[in-house]
Amino acid sequence: MHPPRYRTLSCAADDQGVVTIALSRPDARNAIDAQMRSDLAHAFHHAAEYGRAILLTGAGDSFCAGQDMGEGRNLRELDLGRTLREEYTPLLKEMRDVPLPVVAAVNGDAAGAGMHLALHCDVVFAAESALFMEAAGQLGLIPDVGGSWWLPRLVGPARAMGMALFSEPIRAETAESWGLIWRAVPDAELLSRAHARAAQLANGPREGFVAMRHAMREAMESTLGAQLETEARMQAELGRSRDFKEAVLALGENRAPEFEGR
Repeated sequence: MHPPRYRTLSCAADDQGVVTIALSRPDARNAIDAQMRSDLAHAFHHAAEYGRAILLTGAGDSFCAGQDMGEGRNLRELDLGRTLREEYTPLLKEMRDVPLPVVAAVNGDAAGAGMHLALHCDVVFAAESALFMEAAGQLGLIPDVGGSWWLPRLVGPARAMGMALFSEPIRAETAESWGLIWRAVPDAELLSRAHARAAQLANGPREGFVAMRHAMREAMESTLGAQLETEARMQAELGRSRDFKEAVLALGENRAPEFEGR
């Protein structure tokens, strides 16, 4: 089976188990409009039918310029709350619940909602030339699409507030040093390195990776006691998995494990 065709995305699966989803509105710097929100939600919902890991990137020179402000030309009819509740929230839920590890390859500038979209991925690689910018302060708005939740947790309240108030672009290497992303890599190596890591995850113990996604995210809202119970519950389940047993056997036999994803 092959992924469907989308109006605002390119979507392809390869023999390494990686589903590559590329934002594809290059003339608009891959800004997010209603069609892209719908396409992304559909692509994430069905990704597990075509592969075992997701690589999210952008077409052209930009990753994503954020919300398409052309949707707000008629300001009297603009309802940002409705857009967030009815279109962005379902998309972010699909990204959170997809039973696959998700790697972002930020190939160019990521602003506002575009940056927040990347932060919803499990691991973020970025080209060294990429810039990250919180654009809300320029518009008299607040960070949305999860931005006000992610930024203080990733970079701390002081840096998060500075990013939000001043809307100053942050270079990829700075984003890495602040803990906003995982790695800044040379532009020419971005896609190959991000894809290699996505392929590594695609061929790893998928049940464990999915549980890890949930455990790490629960931890950011949980007490220590509750998280210890979450760990015990998840480890009990994973300890019965074939992948765990295969990993232990492979370790004892000094060979690479052959995971089945169960």
